[in-house]
Amino acid sequence: MIIFGTKGYLHQLAILTLVCAQCGNPSAHTLRKRVTKFTLFFVPLFPVSTKYATQCTFCGAEQKVTEEQAEQLQAQSLGGGQEYGQRQQQQPYRP
Repeated sequence: MIIFGTKGYLHQLAILTLVCAQCGNPSAHTLRKRVTKFTLFFVPLFPVSTKYATQCTFCGAEQKVTEEQAEQLQAQSLGGGQEYGQRQQQQPYRP
């Protein structure tokens, strides 16, 4: 008897501040990667499908994005803000 099937994995790639297309609010959106893998005897062997999506944390609306768009959004989230724990350098006050 051979036991086979699929198993899904959900990876959170980034959290971005975007304007939601559904509710129109500027809010945090999670960028997620959903990977479905083929399993044999409950051991995941290889990916069958990979999908990317953003989800609004305000209203819960989910929007599908392409792999290229997901890579751009992820690069934007890494390069756009400062890392946790780092202080922003203050500029001196000039009247």
